[in-house]
Amino acid sequence: MNTIAERYVKLALLAGQHDADFVDAYYGDPSWKPTGDPVPIATLAAQAGALRGELAVLSLPPDTEEIVRLRGIYLDKQLVAVQTRLAMLTGVQLPFDAESAQLYGAVAPRNTEDEFRAVLAELEKVLPGRGPLEHRYAEFRKGFVVPPNRVDAVFRAAIEGCRSRTIAHLTLPPGETFTLEYVKDKPWSGYNWYKGGYASVIQVNTSLPITIDRALDLACHEGYPGHHVYNVLLEHTLVHGRGWKEFTIYPLFSPQSLVAEGTANLGIEIAFPGAARTAFERETLYPIAGLKPSTAESYASVLRLIDRLSYAGNEAARRYLAGEVDRTSTAAWLEKFAMMPAERALQRTRFFDQYRSYVINYNLGVDLARRYLDSRGATADQHEKRWKEFGTLLASPRLLQ
Repeated sequence: MNTIAERYVKLALLAGQHDADFVDAYYGDPSWKPTGDPVPIATLAAQAGALRGELAVLSLPPDTEEIVRLRGIYLDKQLVAVQTRLAMLTGVQLPFDAESAQLYGAVAPRNTEDEFRAVLAELEKVLPGRGPLEHRYAEFRKGFVVPPNRVDAVFRAAIEGCRSRTIAHLTLPPGETFTLEYVKDKPWSGYNWYKGGYASVIQVNTSLPITIDRALDLACHEGYPGHHVYNVLLEHTLVHGRGWKEFTIYPLFSPQSLVAEGTANLGIEIAFPGAARTAFERETLYPIAGLKPSTAESYASVLRLIDRLSYAGNEAARRYLAGEVDRTSTAAWLEKFAMMPAERALQRTRFFDQYRSYVINYNLGVDLARRYLDSRGATADQHEKRWKEFGTLLASPRLLQ
C-alpha cells in the first residue's frame, strides 16, 4: 500500500499543474513536485484508474488493524475524487449532487423555501419592526461589528481561548505554531494554509466588516481545534508515526475536505459547549472589541436561529451552478433566505464560482461529524469522551461517508 500511496501523491501533484486550487497543502518530499510540461489529463485519469484497480485486488491479512483498512478506503475515495476533478477540468459538467457525491462522497439534503420561511417567521418575532426582515437583521448586526482597530486584539484573544481549551484535552506535538495574517479581496472569510512541520498560516479576510461571533468561529475553525489541529495531528500520527506519505498532501476537492470542514465547524461547539461560548464572548471578547457585554445573549439567540438557515447556501449554489439563476438573483436570495448581508452574499457567489459544491462540506460535514461522535457515545453531555473521540477522528484516515 505504501507504493500505491506514493504514486497517489505524485498523481495529485501532477493534477495540481492543471488546477491551481487542487493541492491545498503539500509538505512532503520536494523532489516529488513535478517540473516541466503538465502531463496530459487523459494520462493522469488512466493512472488514477490503474491505482484504484491495484487497491481493489490488494489482499490484507484477516488480523489487519482497522486503521490500515481505513487507509485503503481513504486512498480509494481520494482517487475517485482525483478522477472526477480531472474530468471536470476537461469540461465535464455534473449536476450539483452528483458532483458532491463523487468529489466528497456525500450529498446534502434538499430544503424547500417553506422550511426556511418557518425559521424566518421565528426571526420576525425577535427582530420586530418595519421593512424587510433581512434589512432589519443587517441593521441589528451592525451593533456587533468589531472596530477595525480592535480586530487583531479580538482575534488573538479568541485564538488563545480556543487553544487553551484544546490543549487541555488534546496532546499536540511540541513546537506547533501558526502565523496570523490579514488579507483582502478573497471569496472566503478565513483560510488555513498548512505548511508542514506543525505550522500554519491563518489568514483572515478583512474586506467586509467582521462581527464579534466571526472571531471565535474563525479562531476555532481555522486554528484550534479546527484545521490547524487536524493537520498537526495527521502529520504527527500518520506521517511521522506511521510513515504514510499520502497525508503529506491535501487535495482540496476530495472527501478529506468533508472531514476537515465538518470537524473544524464541530470543533467550535466542542471547545465552547452550551452556554460557554456566549459567556466567553461576553466576558472576554466584547470588552476587547468595545462592545456592550449585556447584549451578548440577545445576539447569540438570534445567531442560533440564523444557523438553522445554513443549508440555504446549498440551495443557492445548486440553482446558481445549474444556470437557473444569475449572480444578482442568487445574492438577493441569499440575503432573504440565509440572512446574509448584501456584500457577503455577493462574496458567496464568488465562492460558488471557484469552489462549486464544496459548500456542502461546512453544514453537511458538521452534521455528519456530530452524528459520528454521537454514534460512539460521545454525545454533547459526555464532555471528556467527546473530546477523546474527536481527537481520535482528527488523527485518523477515517472518512465520514
